[in-house]
Amino acid sequence: MSQNKIIGLTGSISTGKSQVSNYLRRRGEKVIDADLIAREVVDLEDVKEKIKKAFGDDIYKDDKLDRETLGEIVFRDEDKRKVLNEIEHPEIYRIILEEIKNSKGRVFVDIPLLFEAQHLNEKYGLEFDEVWLVYVSREKQIARLIKRDKISRGYALEKINSQMSVEDKKVMADVIIDNSGSLEETFRQVEENLKKL
Repeated sequence: MSQNKIIGLTGSISTGKSQVSNYLRRRGEKVIDADLIAREVVDLEDVKEKIKKAFGDDIYKDDKLDRETLGEIVFRDEDKRKVLNEIEHPEIYRIILEEIKNSKGRVFVDIPLLFEAQHLNEKYGLEFDEVWLVYVSREKQIARLIKRDKISRGYALEKINSQMSVEDKKVMADVIIDNSGSLEETFRQVEENLKKL
C-alpha cells in the first residue's frame, strides 16, 4: 500500500454518512467516493464493451448506460448481478487504489457497504487503518428514512433490513460518529476524531 493513513467511512441507509462525508470535504480532507466511482466506470470503453457483451448492445442508449433497465435485470437475477459485479469491481478498486496512491496524507474512502464488501476489500488489497461508522439508533434510522423518502414504515423496514444492521456494524467499527443529535454535535465528534489521527 502507501504511507497514507486510510480511513474507511461507512454507515447505513439514513444514518447521515453523506453529511459527514461532505463536511470532511469542506474541511479540505481527501474523500474518495466509491459510489461515484461505481457510477462512472460504466462509461470506460473496456467496461462498456464487457457490459454490452453480457447484457446486449441496446443496454446503452445514445452511448449512455440505461441504468434503469440494467438495474431491473440485476435486481431480479442474482447470476446477472454477479456478472455485472465481476465487470465493475476490478475497475472500481483499481481507481480507488490509484487515487490513494496519488494522495498525500490521510485519505477517507466513503464506502456505504464497507462491511458487507469486506471480502472484496481483501481481494483487491484495500486496507484501512481505521473504520469510522456514522451511527443512529434503529428507531431514528426508520423515522429519518420514512421522512426522507416519504415511504411507509413497512417499506422503510424492508430497505433497512436488506442491509447489515447498524448495531452489528457498530461492533466492527473503530470510531462511532453518533449522528442522533444536532449536526453541530456530529461535526464536533468528527473534529475530535480528526485530532486523534
